[in-house]
Amino acid sequence: MREFWTSLASLLGVFAFCQSLLSSIFPPELRFTIVKILARLSNYFSSYCYFDITEIDGVNTNELYNAVQLYLSSTASISGSRLSLTRGLNSSAITFGLSNNDTLVDTFNGVSVRWEHIVTQRQSQNFSWRPLPDEKRGFVLCVKKNQKDMILSSYLDFIMDKSNEIRRKNQDRYLYTNSRGGSLDSRSHPWESVPFKHPSTFETLAIDPQKKAKIMDDLTDFANGQLFYQKTGRAWKRGYLLYGPPGTGKSSMIAAMANYLGYDIYDLELTEVNSNSELRKLLMKTTAKSIIVIEDIDCSINLTNRKKDGASSSPMGRNHYDSCSPDMRRGSSEEGGNSITLSGLLNFTDGLWSCCGSERIFVFTTNHINKLDPALLRSGRMDMHIFMSYCSLPALKILLKNYLGVEEGDVEEAVMHNFREVIEKAEMTPADISEVLIRHKRDKGKAVRELLEELKRRAEMNRERGKSGGKNYAEMEDEEEEQEKRALEIPKVGSEDEMMDAYNGSKEEGGKKKE
Repeated sequence: MREFWTSLASLLGVFAFCQSLLSSIFPPELRFTIVKILARLSNYFSSYCYFDITEIDGVNTNELYNAVQLYLSSTASISGSRLSLTRGLNSSAITFGLSNNDTLVDTFNGVSVRWEHIVTQRQSQNFSWRPLPDEKRGFVLCVKKNQKDMILSSYLDFIMDKSNEIRRKNQDRYLYTNSRGGSLDSRSHPWESVPFKHPSTFETLAIDPQKKAKIMDDLTDFANGQLFYQKTGRAWKRGYLLYGPPGTGKSSMIAAMANYLGYDIYDLELTEVNSNSELRKLLMKTTAKSIIVIEDIDCSINLTNRKKDGASSSPMGRNHYDSCSPDMRRGSSEEGGNSITLSGLLNFTDGLWSCCGSERIFVFTTNHINKLDPALLRSGRMDMHIFMSYCSLPALKILLKNYLGVEEGDVEEAVMHNFREVIEKAEMTPADISEVLIRHKRDKGKAVRELLEELKRRAEMNRERGKSGGKNYAEMEDEEEEQEKRALEIPKVGSEDEMMDAYNGSKEEGGKKKE
């Protein structure tokens, strides 16, 4: 054992002598040059190249680092062996991430890349106006040299888009409403917000499945249509008009749209807006990826009767293109100081100010589409008109599944046949049917029987009163669509008074046809 320690001491002495000899023969500058040359030779013959993405870029946070961290969280949750778990502020989900000095392989368009998370201790800092973290963090991206161009041009952009999608999915959505009288909050914002937790989805929405699929396809095309809107020179926005009897699910439809797309909702209360300029300021303070809602627009303020003051003013020199009649300029100022005009509302939805943001949806709801001005209904403002009808048999099946967990095969054929016979004649809204099911949800059989009895009672009442005039809900839907078409018909020439006379005449003619 003694000989071993003696030999080890001799080796250490030789090593120290060689080190001092090399230091005297090869000064530090020469050693640094040799190491640099060797590194360049290694990089030259290597088939890989490396990119460093640091957490701090100078004194600012590197957004690419945060994007990579979010993107790798979705991949790490599947293939990672050692993960770190985090939950951010205003986040409803736990995210995964790479642990310190861990490595992960990702694939993009058939190309494999390697990510490594490097964490090292930062050297002691001198005085700084903005102290840096004690740890120096960063990602190292390793790719093959012949694939470098593709990675830099497409892969990093894909990571940024994917991270934004993950961030929007994990972050809680908000429901905004405009402050009373246009007042500002503590951050000088005209909108007040609360977390949006509405559970409505298209899966639970009680409407016809074909109509539901059409709406979902339209929303998907809009959300993925940035290049299309740029190519066609259109503002990236879309309008939806929801109309129909009360209780048919218009508000639930809006909530389902927001949950489907992951958008915030801005519920605009027109009675709290004092002027057109204030309306524009509210629009400017909305964010992208949002739904701007005006519910019961026909009841909000008086924007429907353009003929009210037409008789007292000269119609000469004013045609149907003139949207600044006296009534429209005054709005409902006589009633409460509100001076919003139809022209201001039209510019809000389809004017120059409507394109000051991107990826926004406008939704108007009404119970009486015939009360709305035709200018509000045209394409470009309300692009898609959705009639929310009374409950149909397909919608009834969805409600039975939602509230009772009853599938179509669980209901007796005779009972389902009775439902099929009375559902259209009863003209019950999904809200009315839901209330019957909620009252008897403890006993599924009793709930189905009570619902059938209620449908039969409503159908008999309608028959006795002649409420529906022998028409079922489908015929009423066709009638509503016909009213909508007549509302959109605008004469090619003539004054505004002539246009309104023609419009009112078409309604009277339709009323005579009904009689």
